[in-house]
Amino acid sequence: MLTKHEQILQYIEELPVGDKISVRKIAKDLKVSEGTAYRAIKEAENQGIVSTIERVGTIRIEKKKKENIERLTFAEVVNIVDGQVLGGRAGLHKTLTKFVIGAMKLEAMMRYTGAGNLLIVGNRIKAHELALKAGAAVLITGGFDSDDQVKRLADELELPIISTSYDTFTVASMINRAIYDQLIKKEILTVEDILTPLDETYYLHAEDNVSEWHANNQTSLHSRFPVIDDQRKVIGVVTAKDVIGVSPTSTIEKIMTKQPMTAHLKTSVASVAHTMIWEGIEMLPVVNDYHKLQGIISRQDVLKALQVIQRQPQVGDTIEDLIGSRFDVVKDQEVFQFEVTPQMTNQLGTVSYGVFTSIVTEGANRVLRNYKKGDLVVENMTLYFLKPVQIDSILTIYPRVLEVGRKFGKVDIEVFNEGVLVGKAMLMCQLIDR
Repeated sequence: MLTKHEQILQYIEELPVGDKISVRKIAKDLKVSEGTAYRAIKEAENQGIVSTIERVGTIRIEKKKKENIERLTFAEVVNIVDGQVLGGRAGLHKTLTKFVIGAMKLEAMMRYTGAGNLLIVGNRIKAHELALKAGAAVLITGGFDSDDQVKRLADELELPIISTSYDTFTVASMINRAIYDQLIKKEILTVEDILTPLDETYYLHAEDNVSEWHANNQTSLHSRFPVIDDQRKVIGVVTAKDVIGVSPTSTIEKIMTKQPMTAHLKTSVASVAHTMIWEGIEMLPVVNDYHKLQGIISRQDVLKALQVIQRQPQVGDTIEDLIGSRFDVVKDQEVFQFEVTPQMTNQLGTVSYGVFTSIVTEGANRVLRNYKKGDLVVENMTLYFLKPVQIDSILTIYPRVLEVGRKFGKVDIEVFNEGVLVGKAMLMCQLIDR
């Protein structure tokens, strides 16, 4: 039996893409309170099946697939540029393939404008009309309006025409930044990307006998299974160790490990790897916000995913990528040099505390690779930032391994600028096998 919350989510999922949704309408149609309807709409927004746009409302959208995350929907563009939708609201869920800046003659502009594009242009009414007929949406900069006839055309073609008070250069920069951020997000794997889904997961109920564990073990060749109740909530885990010497007629509830650790769908793979290795866990049940089983994730899945990440080319560079690319080895020694660029400084023009932390972490990572292949997670860091370091400084990093084991490493690091000690750090790191 579905709860009211789940019934509303199912109702929203069955709505056609582009339909407007309101708390009052859902409460009336499904005979629930407005509070329950509001919470369900927020959950649907978190799941990516609806989008709330200022001055427009909440709209049912198509859930974006991971591989298309670098494309933005027109609804997201409205949010990015603080825009106002003048027409074509039904097409806000559509994605844009590229944007074109209309700073040329009309004929030339149309040669570059095609279906799925976003034309960024000022108050050129004819350009608005031709772009819509070519299958492109329109973003009008400078706060200008468009013609009523063009707005009606946008509604007919279901292509948004949006107005923003920002200038063309600012708008292009904002959209470009959003696409760049999405590219970085694309590379971060989450549990949702690699889990064994529910329909392929073997699990047990608390009232099942141990004989059921043996049956699942023979079928799946797995030795660890989540245990659920009647609501599909995870209440325990049973492993091979738990069933040793236990009668086949004993119930699972008597021998299971209660209140097990779990993973959520949106948890990063790196975070799960840290938990599994630190806690010595081979399998984690994956649950949603209501603690209902969604699948499982194994240590083997996690390590395989981490290996794939290492082989992926980096498309959107983070600060850590920028720092890593500027590390130079000094004459085959375990000594590194590093140049401070403008992006790494604070408002005073000196290297920021966060960047300095990343520099010493990268130094520890590089020196520990000589002892053990894999990645590290910093468990503890003691940092002394002794002197400010200005733009264009060349830092020399001297890492020294104090102790290294199978799963941990302890590193002492000194950082010099022109022969002057500017910082020291002591790091205790946990090592993750690849």
